[in-house]
Formats: sequence, C-alpha cells, structure tokens
Amino acid sequence: MAQAPESPWGFPPALFAPPATPADTPSRQRALEALPDGGSVLDVGCGGGAGSLALVPPAGSVTGVDTSPAMLAVFAESAAEAGVAHQTIEGSWPRKVERHDVVVCHHVLYNVSDLVPFVSALTDSAHRRVVCELTAVHPQASLNDLWQHFWGLARPTGPTAEDAADVIRSTGVDVQVERWQRPNRHAAHADRTHMVEFIRRRLCLPADRDTEIESLLPGDAMAPPSDVVTIWWNGRSGS
Repeated sequence: MAQAPESPWGFPPALFAPPATPADTPSRQRALEALPDGGSVLDVGCGGGAGSLALVPPAGSVTGVDTSPAMLAVFAESAAEAGVAHQTIEGSWPRKVERHDVVVCHHVLYNVSDLVPFVSALTDSAHRRVVCELTAVHPQASLNDLWQHFWGLARPTGPTAEDAADVIRSTGVDVQVERWQRPNRHAAHADRTHMVEFIRRRLCLPADRDTEIESLLPGDAMAPPSDVVTIWWNGRSGS
C-alpha cells in the first residue's frame, strides 16, 4: 500500500455501466414480484444502476446511493436515457432516506465492514422487499494467484455469500437464498484493457506491469460463468 502509485480502492465507471438489455436473473425476478406498477426503487451502492434500472418498467422512480460521484453521474445519465424519474444521494450507507417499495443492493455486501447495521437500514428503507446480489465467494479471491505471483502473499478464499446470509438472519429477518450462474457481468461492455487496469490497481502495481498482468490472465478472463447468489427478504411492511 505504501508504494502503490494510486489507490487500489474504488471502481472504474467503465466496468459498471448498466447493460442495454438487462438479463432476467433471479435477482430481477424477486424484485419485480414485489414492485407495483409505478413503484419506487432504492439502489444502495448503485454503481451505474444495473440493479435498479433493470426494473424499469414497472418502476416509476429510482434513487441511487453511492459514495462515488462518477458512478452517480453514470447512474443519472442511464436513468435519464431510460426516461425514468430519478435522484442521486452521494454518501455512505446506512443513512436516513425515505422508504421505497423495493430496495436493491448488488455486489456491495463484501465491501461492508459492519454488516448488521447496514442490512438493518436496508430493511427499514423497504416497504415490500430487499433484494441483494453477490458472488458466491469474495470476488477478489480470483486474484489470489496474482497476489502470490507478484507479492508472495497467500490471500484468504472467503468470506462467502453464506456468511453474509447468516449475518442477515441474525437481524431477525426471514432470509431466502437462491444460487445461480451467469456469464461474467463485465464481459458484455468492458474491454480487456480496462480489466487489466482494474486488476493492476487492486494489486498495488505500477502501469508498467500491465503487460505482465495481461500475460498471466487467461484468454477468457472476462467470460467464464460466475456463481452468483440472490439473498432476499421482506421489508418492514411485509409483502
């Protein structure tokens, strides 16, 4: 970390823009089941808005919460293109917001240091349902071989989605878990150069190591299926 030329944290917006046509995933299905026509969606850690904009229509309004102004700009632009009413909230979660019909939170839980207050606030903010999506194991576990190669560091293989589900159950909600597979979520709209740059920042390496990183990645590094988990539960009103 001390010698890293740039922060390893954060996410490049180019890798997280929502796809033009959303996939009909279990996460989308569970949210749509609870969402009335014209209903409101809160997207926590929204990134580019893939989780919430996949629900338009029937969603009549979407609100994105994120710590990154660049991500919120992508979210707002995509929502405007979709013709849906939208607002953005810059800052961390948990925080006080008005309640929405459905709350979505995709690929965020592994970044949360204290999960209980985080998910309790998700529940408090949902009239009908909370839908979280995350990979079955921590996504950075896929870089373990590279950490070993460049730094000689053995990295952990966890935590897992089941760990997250156990913590969420401890808040007193009836958690439902669905496991499924899909192609890598970045493969459709991110090129290999962006992926190499992203991995290089994560590994705390300078740009002159890009060629070496590239040589160590398999040809289909952005395409293999990934194990994904949808975790959902009812909001305070129940539905």
